[in-house]
Amino acid sequence: MKPISERRQMMTRSKKMLSALGRTLNRLKGDRQGLGAVEFAIIFPILLSLYITAFELTIGFSVYKRATRAAGAIADLVSQPQTVNKAYLATMTDVASAVFAPYQTTGMTLKISGIQIDANKVARIAWSWEQSGKPAYNEGTIVSIPNNFKQANGFIIHSELTIPHSLLMFMSSLSSTITPITISRDYYFAKREADPITCGDC
Repeated sequence: MKPISERRQMMTRSKKMLSALGRTLNRLKGDRQGLGAVEFAIIFPILLSLYITAFELTIGFSVYKRATRAAGAIADLVSQPQTVNKAYLATMTDVASAVFAPYQTTGMTLKISGIQIDANKVARIAWSWEQSGKPAYNEGTIVSIPNNFKQANGFIIHSELTIPHSLLMFMSSLSSTITPITISRDYYFAKREADPITCGDC
């Protein structure tokens, strides 16, 4: 068993150590130096993830608007001539690429259809085309169109455009995920002349 004097010395040293530790903690508690840097280090990853997510959403919305513009421009161009063919319709992919610039159009699919509306306002596929060169739909297929285009004996052009897009999103756990989405837009354009548009080799 240790002598009483030695135990007292140990207790004194322990008290001094605890007192020194208490003073250090109090000094650290009142010290505000570097607080801004610590707060910035905590908040910066959150702000960066929010910025990147907002940037990615902005790009996605821009691609969506370009898809709408491309579908409209294609329907407009195809509605102008009296006769079209596969070679002419194939150039519409170049039109889409020009509208999408500087974004890529990898994976884009395009369908163009001529729709004849009979005297009873029933719409049927007169001809159709897709990028593979084959008909997109069977001739004579009844299709649904917007009510404002249901004019007896009318003819309309329908363009359908889809394009894949990847969004870099940050979740609540600050982990990033690439979310693939498909943007689909279609557009109807009425024939400018009374006669229907024909496609000789569709």
